[in-house]
Amino acid sequence: MNGLHGGDIYDDCLKEQTEGKVLLDFSANINPLGMPGRVQQAVIRALEDAVHYPDPKCRKLRRRLARTYGLSEEFFLCGNGGADLIYRLAYALRPKSALLPAPTFAEYEEAMKQGGTRCIFYEMDEGLQIREDILDRMEEPVNVMFLCNPNNPTGLLIPQQLLLRILEKAVRKQILLVLDECFLDFTGQEERSLIAYVKETPYLFILKSFTKMYAMPGIRLGYGISGNRTLLERMETAGQCWGVSVLASEAGIAALEETEYKEKAVRLVKEERAWLKRELEACGMQVWDGQADYLFFRTQGKWDLYEQLLPYGILIRKCGNYRGLDRSCYRIAVKDREANQRLIEALRKSGG
Repeated sequence: MNGLHGGDIYDDCLKEQTEGKVLLDFSANINPLGMPGRVQQAVIRALEDAVHYPDPKCRKLRRRLARTYGLSEEFFLCGNGGADLIYRLAYALRPKSALLPAPTFAEYEEAMKQGGTRCIFYEMDEGLQIREDILDRMEEPVNVMFLCNPNNPTGLLIPQQLLLRILEKAVRKQILLVLDECFLDFTGQEERSLIAYVKETPYLFILKSFTKMYAMPGIRLGYGISGNRTLLERMETAGQCWGVSVLASEAGIAALEETEYKEKAVRLVKEERAWLKRELEACGMQVWDGQADYLFFRTQGKWDLYEQLLPYGILIRKCGNYRGLDRSCYRIAVKDREANQRLIEALRKSGG
């Protein structure tokens, strides 16, 4: 698991490598606006209720989610972050085989392997995009398939008509489509969500998270949406009883009220992402046209950019451990202009 994800700011070696500078963490894709003040206050108020066990069924939060999406609360399952739900699904189903794109979020493969599932990989081409030939791979004996939209680490969206064809074929082949929409909020294109389809089929499970948009990764809160009540009940019993704390539940309820904050974040990320892409390309990088709050890029054969930026107090995400990528591949979060400028200045000074 070491080095599997970004956001590890706790390694003592970083203090030496950053030479005591204030660390700017571009390795974790968190809303540059920071945690909303009302969410912080909700957590503080909830401390009084933390003397009690949490509600194991997250009734209050599920009711609030139901109101947000116009669905019955029976469609929702809450967990200790999105990763918790991925593992619950793996343990609940223990499917014989799973179709996974490569590259994509590593926890899908990790969870499937822990459940004894055989993983079949759809290898993307040089453009790192999901193509129509993934429909051919669905002809193989597959029980579940994972898609991340937009994908992690590239930030690329799946063409909408292709996504709908994938869902249609998943239903026809009785393949559970697990669609990770954790970063879709940042794209400003939430009409691409397939949440409306959970009413129509039991073969769709949508994964969402509060972590990124509301800058609360340390609180740990995610949720799944599905019309397959049997699946949700099995997932509920596949993990610990109290997966969501009192504090996390109240934080999520408060976050769902933050509509203006969310709109502001989408505007900021769109503007800064475009600026960062231009600057990275000016530094000689090959940059993918990601639509999330991060950018994926490849250096021209330079494999030590991570190490070169550390003395400047800059931490970026190495992507060489993603299946199908090499050490010339990196991902950076989109932050505010001041932080983004510091990154670009460090890139220029390091010869990047």
